[in-house]
Amino acid sequence: MYGGDGETERIVGKALRGRRDDVVLATKFNGAMGDDPNRRGNSRRWIVTALEDSLRRLGVDHIDLYQVHHPEPGTDIEETLSALTDLMRAGKVRAIGHSNLPAAEIVEAQWVSERRGLARFRTEQPTYSILNRGIERDVLPVCERYGLGTLVWSPLASGLLTGRFRKGGEQPSAGRMHWVPKHMTDQRNHDAVERLVPIAAEAGLSLTHLALAFAISHPAVTSAIIGPRTMAQLDDLLAGAAATLDDTTLDRIDEVVAPGTNPGTLDIAYVSPPLNQAALRRRRLADRPAAA
Repeated sequence: MYGGDGETERIVGKALRGRRDDVVLATKFNGAMGDDPNRRGNSRRWIVTALEDSLRRLGVDHIDLYQVHHPEPGTDIEETLSALTDLMRAGKVRAIGHSNLPAAEIVEAQWVSERRGLARFRTEQPTYSILNRGIERDVLPVCERYGLGTLVWSPLASGLLTGRFRKGGEQPSAGRMHWVPKHMTDQRNHDAVERLVPIAAEAGLSLTHLALAFAISHPAVTSAIIGPRTMAQLDDLLAGAAATLDDTTLDRIDEVVAPGTNPGTLDIAYVSPPLNQAALRRRRLADRPAAA
């Protein structure tokens, strides 16, 4: 769905020509590909179709890591795992993972795999940064317990932890404001950034390097997904991969944003449907027992 109609996969496919075996290739399914309600979700029908479409756009015969982009309460996890297991047995997928799953659903998926003899999810891809630490409460411990690789996204908090968008400074682009307007304008996030800047300076690091080093310092985190737009940004991010934080610096970060908390809002984080849809958390009047 990124770039519209799979355009990013076509771009990656061109970049992979002649060196497919030199990379670990990951992609996802779930997001809507058009207006047809059958071209989205986690059903067997759509998983098989989405994979074939991805293979064609990428110009490859298999995906190394195929991931569920979001939970879908309307599809039983056994159906999703059954379809993915068949694709693995066919050699079209090497490993499977999920993204943005709540801890309870991660556990459920592991139990279903064990009890039904289905392939296990091997990775989780959640959002994680100094400004978004909610997964420390239960998702990361669960991933550790089940031996899942954790590939965290947005370690720079959509750019807030680059130091570019400070009070009275540069304004976020229209693209950022389209996707995460509440996150980019939340005063609590900006207050936290102002307190983090001197911590980074005293550690001898840029704010960007402090943020990346923090994201990979947690023992449950396998890697951090970066999103550079220029070669200069890529070079800087790669240089920051070697940075490490001592306990004193990590303790000071904890004083700014407490472990397991999110000081502000992240608009594109997954939210359980009952929190958004009132009808899912209210019993209908006709279903309520009559008064005695």
